[in-house]
Amino acid sequence: MNELVRSTASELAALIHSGEVSSAEVTRMHLERIAAVDPEIHAFLHVAGDAALSTAAEVDAALAAGEQPRSPLAGVPLALKDVFTTVDMPTTCGSKILDGWQPPYDATVTARLRAAGVVILGKTNMDEFAMGSSTEHSAFGPTRNPWDTRRVPGGSGGGSAASLAAFEAPLAMGTDTGGSIRQPAALTGTVGVKPTYGGVSRYGLVACASSLDQAGPCARTVLDAALLHEVLAGHDPLDSTSIDEPVPAVVDAVRRGAQGDLRGLRVGMVKEFAGDGYQPGVQGAYRAALDQLSALGAELVEVSCPHFDYALAAYYLILPSEVSSNLARFDGMRYGLRVDNGAATAEEVMAATREAGFGAEAKRRIMLGTYALSSGYYEAYYGQAQKVRTLISRDFTAAFTKADVLVSPTAPTTAFPIGEKVDDPLAMYLNDLCTIPANMAGNTAMSVPAGLAEEDGLPVGLQIMAPALGEAVMYRVAAAFEAARDAAEGGPLFRRVPGLEVPA
Repeated sequence: MNELVRSTASELAALIHSGEVSSAEVTRMHLERIAAVDPEIHAFLHVAGDAALSTAAEVDAALAAGEQPRSPLAGVPLALKDVFTTVDMPTTCGSKILDGWQPPYDATVTARLRAAGVVILGKTNMDEFAMGSSTEHSAFGPTRNPWDTRRVPGGSGGGSAASLAAFEAPLAMGTDTGGSIRQPAALTGTVGVKPTYGGVSRYGLVACASSLDQAGPCARTVLDAALLHEVLAGHDPLDSTSIDEPVPAVVDAVRRGAQGDLRGLRVGMVKEFAGDGYQPGVQGAYRAALDQLSALGAELVEVSCPHFDYALAAYYLILPSEVSSNLARFDGMRYGLRVDNGAATAEEVMAATREAGFGAEAKRRIMLGTYALSSGYYEAYYGQAQKVRTLISRDFTAAFTKADVLVSPTAPTTAFPIGEKVDDPLAMYLNDLCTIPANMAGNTAMSVPAGLAEEDGLPVGLQIMAPALGEAVMYRVAAAFEAARDAAEGGPLFRRVPGLEVPA
């Protein structure tokens, strides 16, 4: 196994751009790694080896000709969540209803990665249409957590997070509707960022819940996430919700934060995200993280966001309602799966296709959403949930008058065993307890590794939340915390993944 597999994206970029190693060598190394461990991990649904090597060769040729790198990440491999459209690879969204579908266009995220010279290794596994917290709701089988392959890697973006933790890719892309980037990051000991809503284009991102979905970077370090963030972010006229504002200078913020001085910054501890319901090891790691932030000079203040207690209930009315609308397009008439079974009418074809093509969780949320939007119930359910959403946003506004960032555990528990919660929807939904409010309000949030839980030795995540377009201060705090934690623990958490024959 090549030792370079354990390098960060920024380290690989420096080696590639200096000519010490080629992008083709780095890409081939990761493809070999995927071949060796992915039969067990199942992070990928599609591996695009030939296309990846072709992109790498183009980057190498341009560098050899004396051209400047197309971006700071040119030549570095990346794993792409299978919810972004790609003209040269299938896009399934983890669903049988799109099995084998080849899109006619690239998502803006895909196009920006290609323009930056990033090497796309393939498409990663996910809960069907990004609905789930464990990647067990994929129609193509679950992904396993590299820390313990009997456990889940989180969801919906478990494939992207697991590819990082298993050293199959140094970078990955995810989407976050209620925690689908941050919760898998916490459970796999990696870094995941939900940008401000509208900060990264949603064009070509197959919609789950349009007012909540947000694409964002997944990485093993805060710097790598920031480098990818700057490649992805920026206004896109193809997305009507895209913010036409300058991209926050997150890479500069990381370099400032890495100096380890948070004096003058106020860190708000969310009162509602502590106490009962949290695994003791998660609580312990969170308290240690607070001590670390205080030691860096940050002022810790307690803030109360009382309507966060209603976020989960409101979210599971708003999201299914939007799912009901968005997934209506998958009807067997235009693209994807078609099942007719001798059907005599278009309606019968649609019914047979949707019955065969959608999994249990997708059907559950479609039915919940259709009910919440139905005549006589709209105002009682969907309308009331939107009012709660406004109150959550006001809670954030008030909290940010007292603190520059807010912190909490990312998830209430560490990775749980495969099969433990898959038949208990409420227990599964509770995994997103801490992450949902940021999606409801549209502000930015991220998860960074906070150490290992004492009772099971599995990763715990620290969630850092900031106001809309407040990515710079969020990344600064994350970088300072990461540097202090790595110094205290003798190195990055991701280098401690057990098993899988990872080089020491």
